[in-house]
Amino acid sequence: MAGNKDKLIVFDTTLRDGEQSPGVTLNTDEKIEIARQLSRLGVDVIEAGFPVASPGDFNAVQRIAREVGPLMEGRDGLEPMVICGLARSVKHDIQTAFDAVKEAPRHRIHVFLATSDIHLEHKLKITREQCTQRIAEMVGFAKTLCSDIEFSPEDAGRSDRAFLCEALAVAIDAGATTLNIPDTVGYNTPQEYGDLIAYLRANTRGAERVVFSTHCHNDLGLATANTLAGISNGARQVEVTINGIGERAGNTSLEEVVMNVHTHPDAYPVFHTINTRLFYSTSRMVEDLSGMAVQANKAIVGRNAFLHESGIHQDGVLKNKQTYEIIRPEDVGVTTGNLALGKHSGRHAFKTKLEELGYGGSALSDEQFQAAFARFKQLADSKKTGVTDGDMHALVAAVRSATRGASSDVAASAVSTGEAEETAAAPTACRYTLKHMQVFTGVGVTPTAAVTLHDAQRNIDVVDVAVAKNGPIEATYSAIQRIVALPIELLSFNVSATSTGQETLGKVAVRIARARDGGEQSNDGEVTSLAASGAEPKFAGVAADVDIITASAT
Repeated sequence: MAGNKDKLIVFDTTLRDGEQSPGVTLNTDEKIEIARQLSRLGVDVIEAGFPVASPGDFNAVQRIAREVGPLMEGRDGLEPMVICGLARSVKHDIQTAFDAVKEAPRHRIHVFLATSDIHLEHKLKITREQCTQRIAEMVGFAKTLCSDIEFSPEDAGRSDRAFLCEALAVAIDAGATTLNIPDTVGYNTPQEYGDLIAYLRANTRGAERVVFSTHCHNDLGLATANTLAGISNGARQVEVTINGIGERAGNTSLEEVVMNVHTHPDAYPVFHTINTRLFYSTSRMVEDLSGMAVQANKAIVGRNAFLHESGIHQDGVLKNKQTYEIIRPEDVGVTTGNLALGKHSGRHAFKTKLEELGYGGSALSDEQFQAAFARFKQLADSKKTGVTDGDMHALVAAVRSATRGASSDVAASAVSTGEAEETAAAPTACRYTLKHMQVFTGVGVTPTAAVTLHDAQRNIDVVDVAVAKNGPIEATYSAIQRIVALPIELLSFNVSATSTGQETLGKVAVRIARARDGGEQSNDGEVTSLAASGAEPKFAGVAADVDIITASAT
């Protein structure tokens, strides 16, 4: 497969740049869960976060380095994943990044400094000479801590090329081993970006000693095209995110770049070692945890990616799939197998289907597997049409969410006492579980919800009733909020169907945060909550049920 081609290094920044998507904040357990999945996927380098940004970010990166860095499941023929931390060109940032990643068997420090004149003049307020001096000092300092150093000249796409070559040469001399060339604002065209990579490789002193990397944003919809142009012109590392999430219009999509290389093996001078069959399950995990829904027509992992409605297309696919499908659905984890699950299916068939869907190995713990199987049996008994793949994905998401709920309970309590950092890694059983619920609603009727939660800490059932102006779900949430006695703000609420027909499951994904009274006032006088502005920890939950209100409450 490889021949004379170079290995394409896949650098995933879902947990760092992807998390900068507006409204997205992942807690530590969620980040670790995604990091484990990326390791199984075969990602070469993961940018686990920006350690100096907050104690929580440092803790998450450090735990990923300890717990995920050594993992080898699904990495046959590969080394352990490199755990990378981002740092500004400031000694404290660099030291903090190293302290966070140093326990990983393979670790990297990623140092960045802007090089475009607009950034130097207006943001950093330094000269070009001061810029190169700082690069030499900070990359050199990072090299004293770690042998694997990446340097990024921020806004390289709009930087003066001659000065950019000078800055990169300084970074190489100081010890950088990877040079990342960001199109920070998604401004370049594929021709421009490809030419830039070729120019830098040809005109930067010492270029032959380093790996050149791409980092493209999607502001003009060209992130994937620009990245592929970079590969064609000598870049051997790509910085990407799952589902293309990221700041503004997003980053380059990992699955799009890899499947381009996979589908056109003769068009690019590289080969990849990604397990593409895990794309769909990985995409759904990131969708659930980030709260960012994948658009239906998204390439590779969108729900419509392998659907055909046109009669001409359907006729062609039925006769020969290659007439209208250039990628086999199963190659990206969209199953087309004949294993139908129902109420008579046993554990072996259930496990086989999970593996087929990308949840094999340690994707689920024994406890999670047993919980998923129990839910599957309940669902299979209630459905005449059988359990679909969409139902299975939703069941897995719900079970994982329930497991994370333990840590979320601890973290929520810690926020109120100021001890979040000490308790973040001390999960316990979920305190509250839904035991009973009755909802009364209708046209011209005030929605009312009576909810019973079991409080495991006190070993009692607690009941409350609430009314609401805006429907039965608001009434249900109000009753729950009164029971738990915490000020909770609902940040996002998404409902989707797992398949078609009257028996389909409703999947509900919710993100909440602890609310505070008042909030911050913007310049136009509008009060913005701390949660909405990112100042409060956020928690995500996913549940599935044939009843949307039940799924919402669970």
